[in-house]
Amino acid sequence: MSHPVSPRPFRFGVNLMTSAPAEGWRTKCRRAEELGYDVILVPDHLGMPAPFPALVAAAEATERPRLGTFVLNAGLWNPALLAREVATTDALTAGRLELGLGAGYVQAEHDSARLPFGTPGERVDHLRRTVEELDRLLGSESYEPRPAQRPRVPLLVGGNGDRVLRLTAEHADIAAFGGAYPDPNSSTGRLIPVTADRLDERVARYRGFAADRAEPAELNLLLQMVTVTQDREAVVQPLLDRVPEITLEEALALPILLIGTLEQITAQVLAQRERFGFSYLTVLEPYMEAFAPVIERLRGK
Repeated sequence: MSHPVSPRPFRFGVNLMTSAPAEGWRTKCRRAEELGYDVILVPDHLGMPAPFPALVAAAEATERPRLGTFVLNAGLWNPALLAREVATTDALTAGRLELGLGAGYVQAEHDSARLPFGTPGERVDHLRRTVEELDRLLGSESYEPRPAQRPRVPLLVGGNGDRVLRLTAEHADIAAFGGAYPDPNSSTGRLIPVTADRLDERVARYRGFAADRAEPAELNLLLQMVTVTQDREAVVQPLLDRVPEITLEEALALPILLIGTLEQITAQVLAQRERFGFSYLTVLEPYMEAFAPVIERLRGK
């Protein structure tokens, strides 16, 4: 299904997941800028760098990229304390912050933090309360500390379920689709990939919810793998061993896997923007270098 408007220009983000001493972190951030990434992102998992100080350090080391959380687990945050973090970080990064929020999906992290995990419905309720409270607090002219961006810091919401998509349609500047969903039988956050047809259905569902928006949101996809190769089947085989739910053919067609020659990968990214509307792509840190030649080929398209 082609989307009806002329395609948005591409933006590319990298999600930095491994900690480093100060100089190592700065070097990594400068490398991301040098490779052409538009956004430096940090996830929100225990055992990984704390997002806000990591982004402030990234801002000090770089000039051009925007800086984002990808994505905060709303269940780990109190909305009033989060508003203070967001406003301070936006001020310290001179208005380069993009706030990404999600409902959270790793029960083991909630258990470690002694925080309730709750049902999926309760987690989405908390996400909605968080988004609405941030809007209320940060949208107030009298709120202190003052964020740099007005009327507010751009909001990305991540998730594929109907209630999250409805919330995204109502509030978010960026709609981030997961190309994988949590295994309901796993407490450690095991993910099962979403097929292309299923993703089509989810994007169409979102577009239905967002039909009345004045400004269409930017659509984001998190890529799980980028590998330049002549032998696509050999690269995808280990995934099939881990995820018996999908066939080889389905795996090679997964939107979240970019596997093939540089020409094939570039064509796939263009085709996916045409089919789904994904113009903002995020890669994981291990693939930062591998994806750089694709960025170069797609710059300005």
